Amino acid sequence: MLRRWIFNRMRDSRFGDSVVLAFLVVQALDGVLTYVGVSLGQAGEANPIVGALIVAFGIGPGLAGAKLVAASLGIALHLFGTHRLVALLTALYFCAAILPWTALLAGTS
Repeated sequence: MLRRWIFNRMRDSRFGDSVVLAFLVVQALDGVLTYVGVSLGQAGEANPIVGALIVAFGIGPGLAGAKLVAASLGIALHLFGTHRLVALLTALYFCAAILPWTALLAGTS
């Protein structure tokens, strides 16, 4: 039942278009907030894969690469019509990435 609800495949949908746009905005915000936070030395990247990319390529290219991959995968899910899954991932990312970075950076100003 839950699987059918999450993976309901609707091709054309205003909901889907809105959700993928919100997903891309959240990804961009996470990239900017992570860049600012790591550059200021407030915290390190919690994701070990992204952290390895930052170590290997530098903060800008590492974050840009990770965000481009994430955005591409979100767009692919949108094109497959799994809009509710994209909505779920957007909400998860907002709560797990945007809110913590915002709280951390707001406390340092």
